[in-house]
Amino acid sequence: MSIAFPERHNLAHLPTPIEKLERLSQLLEGPEIYIKRDDLTGMGKTGNKVRKLEFLVAEALHDEAQVLITCGGLQSNHARATALAAAKVGVKSHLVLRDSAGSDIDGNLFIDRLVGAEVTFITQQEYEQVDDIMQRLADDYAKQGIKAYVIPEGGSTALGALGYALAIEEAGRQMKAMRMEFDHIISAVGSGGTLAGMLLGKSAYGLKAQIHGINVCDDAPYFQERVSNIMREAKRRFGFETSLQKKDIDIIDGYVGKGYGLSRQEEIELIKLVARTEGIILDPVYTAKAMFGLRDQIRKGRFAKQEKVLFWHTGGIFGLFPKRGLFF
Repeated sequence: MSIAFPERHNLAHLPTPIEKLERLSQLLEGPEIYIKRDDLTGMGKTGNKVRKLEFLVAEALHDEAQVLITCGGLQSNHARATALAAAKVGVKSHLVLRDSAGSDIDGNLFIDRLVGAEVTFITQQEYEQVDDIMQRLADDYAKQGIKAYVIPEGGSTALGALGYALAIEEAGRQMKAMRMEFDHIISAVGSGGTLAGMLLGKSAYGLKAQIHGINVCDDAPYFQERVSNIMREAKRRFGFETSLQKKDIDIIDGYVGKGYGLSRQEEIELIKLVARTEGIILDPVYTAKAMFGLRDQIRKGRFAKQEKVLFWHTGGIFGLFPKRGLFF
């Protein structure tokens, strides 16, 4: 397969390690569970978003952009990673965040402010038109003679998804070195780009593992449509070939809980359990819900005891701090 990968700006610390969760696997009495540590892609730039930003920032710099505009929730990991990436390459960042201006400066928002991001707060209702709002900001910058580059929510575009096509190639090399194959790969899904990239990588590099997404918002049909659209655009732009149909994109639904960014006490207790069992910190928005779903699916018998499961840690540690009152 001939894939035309575009330029990439190195931002992440790669490759991230794969570790066996020995004690958690024993505790859950199911398959062997391993973890891909994309929470270790960097200090401030921790998490899955930075892999996407390597391609997006490269394009922005090629276009001579002077400001990166993106969006997300108040505690958006993607917005924080974008703000840090912008500071790293010497351009301005402007974040459009879903909340009120009176919110506490904590967690990801604290990091956003620390690195000098401009922040525009909008309501939940206004966020439904966030793409238009970001484009208006870009137009306002253009009137000032400043070129802006707009990054959609989560960096989840065909270009951004390339970061996870390459991540699958990276994992494949690690499996070869470990002399083992995973039967399943599990990842949280919040905007679709990570899962789309993984599926593109599976097709491109012949990975045998089944890839499953656990949605942390919306529902399975929504993400099947969104992921399918990203993959279709990647095929058109970059030469990927895949026979995967929309209906074949496996979204394990039912673990959104109270909603995006909202935590049930059971999820909080699971974060504590993993921390105290393995010394690994999950985040409340993405990985806690995904791990909650994995544990429940193990209990329901979906994954056989003789199988090997790779849980992809997508980062997000800063989102813990605004929720500290739920823990103790």
